[in-house]
Amino acid sequence: MNDLIQKSIEQLPEILRNKISSQWLDFVEAGGHEGLSDVTLEQLVIVWAASPQSAQYCLRYPCLLREWQLGDGSLPALSIDSYKDDCQRLVSDLTDEAQIKKVLRDFRNQEMLRIAWRDIAGLDELNNTLQALSTLAESMLQVALEWLTARHVEKYGHARTSGGDIQNLVVIGMGKLGGRELNFSSDIDLIFAYQEAGETDGTRSLSNEDYFRRLIQDLVSVLNEPTADGFVFRVDTRLRPFGSSGPLAMHFAALEQYYQVHGREWERYAWIKARPVAGDLAAGNTLLKLLQPFIYRRYLDYGAFDAMREMKDLIEQQIKRKRLSHNIKLGAGGIREIEFIVQVFQLIHGGRHPELRSRQLRKVLPALAELGFISDDSVQQLDAAYVFLRKLENRLQAYADQQTHVLPEKDTGHAAIALAMGFPGWHQTVAAIDAHRLHVHDQFDRVFAAPQTRTCDGDPQTELMALWQETLPEETAEALLQDEGFSEPDSILELLSKFRDGIRYRADGEQSHRRLNRCVIMLIAAASGTENPDIVLERLLRVLRAIAGRSNYVALLVENPMALSQLVRLCAASPWITEQIVQSPMLLDSLLDARQLYSPPLKHALQEELQSFVSQAAENDIEQKMNLLRRFKQTSVLRVAAADVSDVMPLMVVSDRLTDIAEVVVEHALKEAWAQTIDRHGQPLLPNGNVAGFLVIAYGKFGGIELGYSSDLDLVFVHDGQSECLSDGQRPVSHEAFFTRLGQRIIHWLNTYTPAGRAYEVDMRLRPSGQSGLLVTSFDALENYQHEKAWVWEHQALVRARAICGSSVLKDRFNRLRHQILVKPRDEQTLRRDVIEMREKMRTALEKKIPRQFDLKQGVGGIADIEFIVQYNALRWASKYPKLIQYSDNIRILEALGSNKIWTVEQTETISEVYRKYRSHKHRLALQELPAHIPDELYIDEREQVALCWKRELNISTEK
Repeated sequence: MNDLIQKSIEQLPEILRNKISSQWLDFVEAGGHEGLSDVTLEQLVIVWAASPQSAQYCLRYPCLLREWQLGDGSLPALSIDSYKDDCQRLVSDLTDEAQIKKVLRDFRNQEMLRIAWRDIAGLDELNNTLQALSTLAESMLQVALEWLTARHVEKYGHARTSGGDIQNLVVIGMGKLGGRELNFSSDIDLIFAYQEAGETDGTRSLSNEDYFRRLIQDLVSVLNEPTADGFVFRVDTRLRPFGSSGPLAMHFAALEQYYQVHGREWERYAWIKARPVAGDLAAGNTLLKLLQPFIYRRYLDYGAFDAMREMKDLIEQQIKRKRLSHNIKLGAGGIREIEFIVQVFQLIHGGRHPELRSRQLRKVLPALAELGFISDDSVQQLDAAYVFLRKLENRLQAYADQQTHVLPEKDTGHAAIALAMGFPGWHQTVAAIDAHRLHVHDQFDRVFAAPQTRTCDGDPQTELMALWQETLPEETAEALLQDEGFSEPDSILELLSKFRDGIRYRADGEQSHRRLNRCVIMLIAAASGTENPDIVLERLLRVLRAIAGRSNYVALLVENPMALSQLVRLCAASPWITEQIVQSPMLLDSLLDARQLYSPPLKHALQEELQSFVSQAAENDIEQKMNLLRRFKQTSVLRVAAADVSDVMPLMVVSDRLTDIAEVVVEHALKEAWAQTIDRHGQPLLPNGNVAGFLVIAYGKFGGIELGYSSDLDLVFVHDGQSECLSDGQRPVSHEAFFTRLGQRIIHWLNTYTPAGRAYEVDMRLRPSGQSGLLVTSFDALENYQHEKAWVWEHQALVRARAICGSSVLKDRFNRLRHQILVKPRDEQTLRRDVIEMREKMRTALEKKIPRQFDLKQGVGGIADIEFIVQYNALRWASKYPKLIQYSDNIRILEALGSNKIWTVEQTETISEVYRKYRSHKHRLALQELPAHIPDELYIDEREQVALCWKRELNISTEK
């Protein structure tokens, strides 16, 4: 015996030595040992010990190792790119099925030896092994299909579409084949299809259905039928519509109809990995696009949790019945649980997040961490477990080429698998397996375990359910609610009764009713833990009433305790937020990730997010785009409000974010309106060939970066077109008409009510000449108006004006014009008088006097007084200190008064702090849907400070 072989065998566990020694002698007798390198010989002992089946293949094809061995002695390099070509050459001249069956089986056995060798010898990573197995399967599938198709065409002619085009069979690989994750003894799950009904064009014409049925039967036989040489791949066609009783192939329209009408959750699960693997690949991709709405739904479908949990329960029952606890695929913490974890998130979120649509599990895992659905640590543990268990699965199956996932029971198997996995013994192997499975099952429980309601005395599920279903005596029910912290239990019982009557017919099916009942008792328990449980439960039930007919949203709350707790927190904080969710239940999607919910994105991220939102709409579907724009705005504002009420975001940042949202929405409205207008009328070209510009200017709170939750948008539109010029489209209009229509479309995009509500209320009254002026003004006219006709109050408004989107040329011109107007020297007495008169007019018109209440906006010493003080000082001092009007927001203008020594630092800080207090309180009132009125005893010192500042700055005593 070769000394190297002898030494290698002696290093094996004793229980494996005799078998390898005997096989080696047989191999030498067959001449297989000749010319093999030391590297190959060392690998041979390990591979044969770990996989007796590989040893059998070497004995069956004794010259194979020598043929594969490379010049440097290494063996054997994978050739997955040439699988199809190599196989095609072998079958090209064959004429009968018996021949092709033998050739395919020999080719398969040899390539299985190659893949197993490299896997066990540690020459390939798991992904390479799985890809090689998958590519081998689809290559042989394609070769067999092409060979059989040629013979069927000779008999029956080509299958034709209604238009006369030739159509070929479409073969969709499901499961591990579709995901390029095939293992050593996997079945290949296939679904067959063809494009259209019709018939073949041969002399023995068949219907397309009959033609493809015969072709598929022959294909399955060639691949699946056991012979003396084994089989190619076991083929399973039971995933097709209607299972084993359904037709072997269906045309596309029939498939689409089936999945729309009869498609079940487990079929969505199966189609996640679907991939065209043979036949007409282009048509296969067309079919996948047709079925994508079935697989990946646009809305969040938390009902998938129930479906996946039921599937898992069935598997667990099977495990107990068949005693499969040692099954590394189906047992607790096994491969299937990792697949369930990943694929449930794909089903729920794949419609919204394309990065989750990969067919390969290991590509989806990091995306789940990036999106915040699973922690980084959990993803790393799941990935490590998946790699380990899939390697173990391959080693179990390579041991004897059997389709098994069960750990061996005999010592020989223990020794072989431990060796294959690189462990010194079986105990260490089992310890590693158990550790990985424990991590997996722990994560599985976290994802799939049914959420429990908070406990009270006794069983919370039983007691609260009995209360909800009115099976408790009234006194007992009231006592239970009182114990839970509700102050008016009789009113709560009445509230629940009315709610029950109102939604009695809103949930369809037993499962939906069960889920809705469960949601109600979870909300009762959750509300009881808040400061005002009676009020909070009423708000929560309003939300539940709005979603009762949408099982996916009810499932979201039942299946995601974090989402439910976020909802409770927001409803407890604000009836305004509650109303937003009631009006647009899709905002519930935002409750999933607390990191995103309480950390609203910056402007550039908002722009990207909006683009992602509107990309869901068809190019010409204006209504859907408008709905998506409104949903984006509502979602974005909800995140700001969530951060605000949670005290994780200061006032100034709240206004900044609300202003960013408005800017992004207006920019998008301009983009869409511009595209619509030029599509109808062409470009508004100037005589020099340039396109005339358009600019959107923000005034008021929008311009001053001080938007609140319910603020409207004060806008002014200007252009630099020329009245004598026309647009260059097929329906040309004057520039004036072009920009007027553009302005109207922008307002339509923002102001119009759709099923998703309204984006913003737009106020155009600050344009030149107000409501009597043109909707869109030429820049020359604006410039002339501001210099010659504008009132002082209009220059006050200009202090808070900003160009927000449109032509960069016009933006520069506007900034220069604003500067020119605001730095004009002004007569101090005249300015003071005009500002005082305007403030009194405003107070008279807008202040709402309520006994023992202070109008936070219009009252003496309130917000408007501070704004007028700021504007007065800006107009008074800008000619000497132009940096005063560099910014449009009040706080930075106040800071500039201090930095330019116009005010003392103390004066600046005092008024700035009062202004922040006022605005913060106003924000909170808006979230509570309350008017900007406060008890008269609040902010007395602050109001006095503002009033003294007013008198000092406007010199009231002198005027009077």
